[in-house]
Amino acid sequence: MNKNNIIILLLFAFSANNVVFSEKLFLCYYGSWASYSSGLGKLEVEDINTELCTHLIYSFVGINNQGTVISLDPRLDYAENNGRDNFRRFNALKLRNPKLKTILAVGGWSEGSAKYSIMAASPNFRRNFIESALKLVLDYGFDGFDIDWEYPNRRDTVNGRADINNFTQLLKEIKEVFIQYGLLVTAAVSSVGHMAVLSYDIPAISQYLDIVSVMTYDMYGAWNTVTGHNAPLHKGEGDEGAVKETLFTVDVAIEYWLREGCPREKLVLGLPLYGRTFTLANANVNSVRAPSVGPGIGGPFTVTSGFMGYNEYCILHQTQPWDVRYDSLAKVPYAIQGRNWLSFDNADSLTTKVEYALDLNLAGVMVWSIDTDDRHGVCGDGELPLLRAINKALASAEDITPENTSTTSPPSTPALSSTSASSSTPATSTTPSTIPTSPSPSTTVSYTSTTTTRSTTTTAPNTSVCKSEGFAADPESCTSFFICVDVNGVLEPKRFQCPGNLVWDQQSVSCNYQHIVNCTL
Repeated sequence: MNKNNIIILLLFAFSANNVVFSEKLFLCYYGSWASYSSGLGKLEVEDINTELCTHLIYSFVGINNQGTVISLDPRLDYAENNGRDNFRRFNALKLRNPKLKTILAVGGWSEGSAKYSIMAASPNFRRNFIESALKLVLDYGFDGFDIDWEYPNRRDTVNGRADINNFTQLLKEIKEVFIQYGLLVTAAVSSVGHMAVLSYDIPAISQYLDIVSVMTYDMYGAWNTVTGHNAPLHKGEGDEGAVKETLFTVDVAIEYWLREGCPREKLVLGLPLYGRTFTLANANVNSVRAPSVGPGIGGPFTVTSGFMGYNEYCILHQTQPWDVRYDSLAKVPYAIQGRNWLSFDNADSLTTKVEYALDLNLAGVMVWSIDTDDRHGVCGDGELPLLRAINKALASAEDITPENTSTTSPPSTPALSSTSASSSTPATSTTPSTIPTSPSPSTTVSYTSTTTTRSTTTTAPNTSVCKSEGFAADPESCTSFFICVDVNGVLEPKRFQCPGNLVWDQQSVSCNYQHIVNCTL
């Protein structure tokens, strides 16, 4: 390469990563398992509308126990062995819209935290992670890499609080490499303050991320004993007397991230295209914060109790109409059918949230996930009513001059008490939140799951499963696995349960699709 080419490459890398976007960002996650869904729930890569989003994010790849980025479904992602070649097909969408950017996402709820905790703590494993991620991105033509570690210093973490600095170091190192190729480095992060404070050094990670997507949903779900909104914009019904910092709302979460030092020009507000369902204890007591006895009805495509895509709600509403109500304080709808209680978002509530993001002059919005919009217009509002409403609202950004683009509240740490999960994903051991759950071919599970990955320290079986540090299959169960940790020179096994309908795959060292894993127990 001659000197002039080197200069051009460096200028390109600089401009690509220091640009002030002329339009608001609209990041759209695609759950690749939607290819396995049936009927109206099926969404192949070629079915994706390329005109509504500025960035499409392919979910998910994972990592092995050496930190190397790997496909979680090689037959879907690659062309080899008569595979479906999804990676190439996904990036070919840019032929339809040259302005479109594509990003490859790693992690998600099903991947857990342990592998990422181990990887981020090791210089060698971090190098494996970065080099393998770069190769995948360049080989298939992605424009960036999205890191969805759920979550540093939480769940089944191995290194605890050290994850916080290790995550920052990982982002620093990947940014130093990716910037040379003009590639984006982005992340999806936990939203509610008292959870985010456990996982991130916000000013530090903001230096190395081009886009920070705050997962402002899963505020309430079937893990709670009362009904609540999945993604309330503001304090709503049932919140009388609540202290602001303890609220699980979109505005409180976004204000926290801004106050703690995330630049608004990098901050993206997360929007759900799905809802959360509850089973009421008494059908006649059905307000917000009504007693609930667990998850409610699941949809026909995702087949997950406590969760319902908007497209699934449209179908069920046609067969047996729900009593739709509106919380004028929280700015979101909810619906009731017998003992089933559903919190969801529609075109109007999503538009209101986009307007909120624009008023704050945020970088834009993100959605989880495009495969749960009403692609076939079953609800009667045309195809893709949610994505179109968001796109239309964002188009008005040029006409908006924010009245106030600063937060005046002093930095503070929200109280630790709460009744909900984290806004971004399963908060602690009791709540599942933003969850990428890899589904089986017959059950397209979404980013949210009603099964939390639980860990319990246990004594080893008669023949110890721990031959070395790291991951080991459970000889007594297909759906659980062990992490072997060195405790004072003794390998101690800790058992974990795979979420949803997934089973343990020792080859890929992850909870994986049932049809991929050969478990005969």
